[in-house]
Amino acid sequence: MKPKNTLCLWFEKDALEAARFYAATFPNSEVTAVHKAPGDFPGGKEGDLLTVEFTVLGIPCLGLNGGPMFKHSEAFSFQVATDTQEETDRYWNAIVGNGGEESECGWCKDRWGLSWQITPRVLTEAMAAGGAEAKRAFAAMITMGKIDVATIEAARRG
Repeated sequence: MKPKNTLCLWFEKDALEAARFYAATFPNSEVTAVHKAPGDFPGGKEGDLLTVEFTVLGIPCLGLNGGPMFKHSEAFSFQVATDTQEETDRYWNAIVGNGGEESECGWCKDRWGLSWQITPRVLTEAMAAGGAEAKRAFAAMITMGKIDVATIEAARRG
């Protein structure tokens, strides 16, 4: 059964390549369908790959090859909760190492311009704790690109 809500992500022309990368990188992710355009459209011609149905960490998505009119921005991102430094490194390095770019505070961008927050649970737990613990963890986090779990844990302890 199709879900009622699906994220539609606009790509210039590489929706299938992106979907395959996400499926290979994240658990509970897969490409489920590929559809060609039944006629010409502003971004392409009849028979071109138009949409790709896929999931990322269980979230249903539709990749639309719509052409160059719209670009991704940081106003939308996937936030991926991680349990260890190894898991944090694996996802961060996969995204950045595949033509992406590093940013700050646990954010990075994939080669298609989609933003990702690779966020260790220890950081979200510290922020939820509030008070001095959250303040110390936040101060440590704002100095980082990829989040360092050991540094956040030390900051939590004071």
